[in-house]
Amino acid sequence: MASADPAVDRTAYFDWLCRLGDNCLVLGHRVSEWCGHSPVLEEDIALANTALDLIGQTQFWLGLAGEVEGKGRTADALAYLRDAAQFRNVLLVERPNGDFGMTLMRQFLFDAWHIEMLRALQRSSDPRVAEIAAKAVKEVAYHLERSADLVIRLGDGTDESHARMQKALTSLWPYTGEMFMADAVDQAVVAAGIAPDPASLRAAWGQTGAEGMGAGTLSRPEGHFQHRGGKTGRHTEALGFILADMQFLQRAYPGGTW
Repeated sequence: MASADPAVDRTAYFDWLCRLGDNCLVLGHRVSEWCGHSPVLEEDIALANTALDLIGQTQFWLGLAGEVEGKGRTADALAYLRDAAQFRNVLLVERPNGDFGMTLMRQFLFDAWHIEMLRALQRSSDPRVAEIAAKAVKEVAYHLERSADLVIRLGDGTDESHARMQKALTSLWPYTGEMFMADAVDQAVVAAGIAPDPASLRAAWGQTGAEGMGAGTLSRPEGHFQHRGGKTGRHTEALGFILADMQFLQRAYPGGTW
């Protein structure tokens, strides 16, 4: 049974839960693309485990979203049967893997935000949200520890590894501002005590980022991304490719089970 706060608009609540689930789903799929292709076996296993953690979190968030929506859609249905324009993830998690430095920097920037969001959600007025966050935060603490360590080691490593990490940071930085933007959906769940104001997470995220960049001898770029079209129903070509791969089997064999 869903525990949606009656004071919050169910459509807004559904969209907000999809944002959390879609972030994990899309990034989990992106990270899984490294399976069998990582530079060393240890990293191959670590990235596979990170992807599995994120997909597991997707199951919880989209499962709750389906209950709140009340139309009988399961987490699988929301993951595999929506079109690109219906996904609600931030653009950062869609960005292509690129080289290993690009993948690690994307992970670090997201992890630093993700852990602050989950820490705040443990105080949510919705017990279901608080329970999911309490479980997920333990996994994400490890994700952040690992991504930060590798960003520092590679940033403060050889000339080539430093240059690649700086290039990755400069390339991905413009997408980070979106994580702290608020719209009507955010305002609805904030007013209900379900979630924190996205802007309230920026300071802690910035501190974590500054520590990692400083230890990795990386220079913080200027400015933040601001998406003028809002956070709902926008996507890039990259997401289209992700969904074409991720959703192929379900769309080729609708309702198939095995």
